[in-house]
Amino acid sequence: MVFALVAALGYGLSDFVGGLASRRTHVLRVVLVTYPVGLAGLLLVAPLAGGHIGGYDLLIAMIGGAANGLAIIWFYSALATGPMNVVSPLTALLVAGLPLIFGLVTGESLGAVAIGGALLAVIAVVLVSREERTAVDETGPVRMTARVGWLTIGSGAAFAVYFVLLDQMPHDSGLWPLVVSRGTATALVLAAAVAAGQFRMPERSAVALSVTAGLLDAVCNTAFLLALRTGLLAVVSVLTSLYPAATVLMARLVLKERTGRVQRYGLALAAISVTLIAGSSAIA
Repeated sequence: MVFALVAALGYGLSDFVGGLASRRTHVLRVVLVTYPVGLAGLLLVAPLAGGHIGGYDLLIAMIGGAANGLAIIWFYSALATGPMNVVSPLTALLVAGLPLIFGLVTGESLGAVAIGGALLAVIAVVLVSREERTAVDETGPVRMTARVGWLTIGSGAAFAVYFVLLDQMPHDSGLWPLVVSRGTATALVLAAAVAAGQFRMPERSAVALSVTAGLLDAVCNTAFLLALRTGLLAVVSVLTSLYPAATVLMARLVLKERTGRVQRYGLALAAISVTLIAGSSAIA
């Protein structure tokens, strides 16, 4: 559980720092830095962790990386062309809910308290991810079209596939599944940047932030993999999906952004859900 919370914190901080960088340059230029930096960080640590990967497991890791890369591209495309206050919570619901359902269907056993905590966490993820509706959302050109809807569903499902496939990796593979999946995702991101005409470095003011986001990404992915190896997918995926709470809190503390009432309810539910899951784990 600790690793899952570290992963959630890392993902939230990475999104916050990456979001700051994206305010200064095109988001694809940010990802052009964050993904290779994250890959480099994993390549430095993976040999120290030992393990090996090959054959079928190598293929699964590559498929997971492709899913992760597509998820990022689709998610940012949906955010760029659709209402964020719909896209973000719907994606979060799929990311939290689909692995939870998969874990339960495939035989993972949770107590009643843990299930209650997990369900509260799923609700918390949606509430925390929901942004306040603005005048632009009401009257502007940004609207929930069929294309935006499919991009949103596709990104959430692709993130969930990445979670599930990473859970299938053998424990003796070390950190190499992360290296392979991140390498595959990086290749897809590079191709997307070329196709979009954004294959160039971000502005100087965004470089340091992008590098920091990439290093945080390597840390949180490592923590997530370790969480999967010490816990259940159904619990780990839900706890990790609480990462928007860290992003919202950082925006409140650093940027002095106001949190909406719905988000405050989500933060409270997140705290309750973590307490319930932790309590059930301690009892077990």
